[in-house]
Amino acid sequence: MTHATVTSLALSWGLVYFVCLFTILVAVALWPSSKARFRDAAQIPLRDDHQERQP
Repeated sequence: MTHATVTSLALSWGLVYFVCLFTILVAVALWPSSKARFRDAAQIPLRDDHQERQP
């Protein structure tokens, strides 16, 4: 295999791989059962957790 052939295969199959990966990640993020988990994670910066820690 020449360098041009390997490069061509990597470009085409790499694109297919990343499109599939993106589709799966978007589906997981928008899945209805994930809604509560992501809503909770979105509220983390707004929580008031200023409690003194016990040593």
